[in-house]
Amino acid sequence: MTTTSNPASRVRTTTTVGRVAAVVLSLGTFGFLFVSDAWRADNPFLVPDLVLCAVLLGAASLRGRVAAPALILALGLAAGVLITSVSAYAVDGRLGVASLLGALTAAAVAIALVRGRL
Repeated sequence: MTTTSNPASRVRTTTTVGRVAAVVLSLGTFGFLFVSDAWRADNPFLVPDLVLCAVLLGAASLRGRVAAPALILALGLAAGVLITSVSAYAVDGRLGVASLLGALTAAAVAIALVRGRL
């Protein structure tokens, strides 16, 4: 039994997954700023985290042909910001599990979006 999938449907589904991942990563990052008491002027990650949250939500809200490329860009940015956070934890001898999971999720979904567009 052979199953053929509609490529347009696959792209829509992948884009929906990308939107959900972007919203979850954005809200999770924003929430973490409060839970971890990171909402301080001396936190070097405060501004990048806030920019990240805005970019992820902005990309998730876009429709049409620009949605997938914007999500790829935003999720790539998220992977970079979050892996930098993982590195900062590592320098202190700790493992930033939430940041690591976020970075891996962002990278995986971005790759899935790229593969869906090829």
